[in-house]
Amino acid sequence: DEFISSPPRKTVRFGGTLSEILLKYEKGDTTDFELLKHQLSDPDIKDAQIINWLHEFRASVAYLTKELEQLVNILLKLPWLRRSREVVEEYLGFLGNLVSAQTVHLRPCLRMIVSQFVPPRITIREDDVDISDSDDDDENISENFDTCHRALQTVAGYVPSTPQFLMPILVEFFPFINKSERTLECYVHNLLRVTVYLPTLRLQILELIIEKLLKLDVSTPQQDIEDAEEAANNSASEEKSTEEGLFYMEEDEDRKRNKIVSPGIERMAHPLAERLDILMTILFSYIKDVCHVHGKLDISKTKDLYRDLVSVFDKLILPTHASCHVQYFMFYICSFKLGFAEAFLDHLWKKLQDPNNPSVIRQTAGSYIGSFLARAKFIPVVTVKACLDLLVNWLHKYIDNQDTGANAYCDVALHGPFYSTCQAVFYTLVFRHKQLLDGNLRKGLSYLQSLNFERIVMCQLNPLKICIPSVVNLFAAITRKYQLVFCYTIIERNNRQFIPVVRSGTGGDLVQTCTNPLDSFFPFDPYILKRSKKTIDPMYQFWEELSAEDLENLKKPIKKGTSEDEDDDFLKGETPQNDGVVEIAPNSYESNTRSPVSSIGSPADCYVPYPL
Repeated sequence: DEFISSPPRKTVRFGGTLSEILLKYEKGDTTDFELLKHQLSDPDIKDAQIINWLHEFRASVAYLTKELEQLVNILLKLPWLRRSREVVEEYLGFLGNLVSAQTVHLRPCLRMIVSQFVPPRITIREDDVDISDSDDDDENISENFDTCHRALQTVAGYVPSTPQFLMPILVEFFPFINKSERTLECYVHNLLRVTVYLPTLRLQILELIIEKLLKLDVSTPQQDIEDAEEAANNSASEEKSTEEGLFYMEEDEDRKRNKIVSPGIERMAHPLAERLDILMTILFSYIKDVCHVHGKLDISKTKDLYRDLVSVFDKLILPTHASCHVQYFMFYICSFKLGFAEAFLDHLWKKLQDPNNPSVIRQTAGSYIGSFLARAKFIPVVTVKACLDLLVNWLHKYIDNQDTGANAYCDVALHGPFYSTCQAVFYTLVFRHKQLLDGNLRKGLSYLQSLNFERIVMCQLNPLKICIPSVVNLFAAITRKYQLVFCYTIIERNNRQFIPVVRSGTGGDLVQTCTNPLDSFFPFDPYILKRSKKTIDPMYQFWEELSAEDLENLKKPIKKGTSEDEDDDFLKGETPQNDGVVEIAPNSYESNTRSPVSSIGSPADCYVPYPL
């Protein structure tokens, strides 16, 4: 305040006062006006000159009408951010005066501020050729971002309608996904900072960010990420073996043993996965910071953020198939308190049972319920049982309505939500059966028997034929062990009726293609981004390998045309090794498909080439 009220320092310049120059310009004398523009555009302009001009402009903002837009644009291009504190304060004062007196310049001011949300690019030229184009590692970049947010707050304080003009600009300036990780990281971080002081924009900003993350996610299939990691690991191993072969000496043993691990170990080999990993880490940090005040959960703030995230989930995530990581923002916020997890399950349940929703949305909601119940460690058994009760009761009512009607036959197009719910129930039982039976076996068995799985499995809609074979096989083994239902007769009959869909592969081989709409979509499959997975892993239920005793107990009494070794491999959750070729014969499709090695941590998937 003292600085703003104090007179500016005198400095040498050409021309008269600003008001005189502008009056001359109005009368058609442009000489001094052009000189003024030239002085303001000088890349070597001094701090004292900037301060002097800004002080005069602040007193003359009434003259800066639409007709002087060109002059205002020159002022907005002044290099004010990387100047002295005095220049910064004077410039912030000028912005406030300008937008309050001439709102016609609001958009250019906002565009100037938002353009500073990314690090500047440094281009080095040699013989008219750009030889470098990289981010500026400015030590003051954090301070510059703070100043940008001060500027935005200043403008918003003078013009209440700022948010509605700002949002389209934030969308426009969002960097392309091929920009550097640092550029994307800074921009997303700054967008999230805007939500703190302009809360009316939070929903729209979250929507914008998650939409961009989703594009990154679906354009980076999990298999591509795993292949890139495997290739990088193989390359690193080859380099290491070469170095050891050339330079290994006994006296180097201690040095090699104590060698510090390179920070690069945290990087993702796939460039888009690396960007996604960084941005997901920022999003998780934001969710944590908003919901916690001084380290304690603030229920009111968490509720508000939960509502915004559920809204984004419904609009963007639920209709999107094959996203692998972005949906975990719901998983994370639900982990803060059981009430949020239950609210999310209730929300999905309403989507699933509402016949007015499109079938694909209902099916996806069913997949989310099953995957969430199976994978979230923070969901207690009592909640799992409550959800199973709801789902199974709905299945029985569905069977009551459909099992004797004209549509009482196996057709995923007609009964998609039913099959999706069956798969959710089977998948949940596969992951949670030990906990459901833990403590009091008699009581646990009584509960499972009360669900009447036999009626579901034996109904005319034949869910075992549609659900994913890996889930069906484990469900059958578990229900066989506890004598809940005997599934193998139906599975065997389904296999005899099964005719694989084939296409011609390389060299004339016949390769199975997946046509099932339930094609292994479990939204909370293992999270594989290296940095951000540290947030998820402590609350995530990984697939536990079956013990020797479990294997003995779960052995199938009916052989399905596969060898004993292949049965064991499946039950162990291991990967059958073969060439991925299917013959046109019943029963061959299960034992002759491949899952990636990385499916350790999930039940083996016998239907599509990525883990459950």
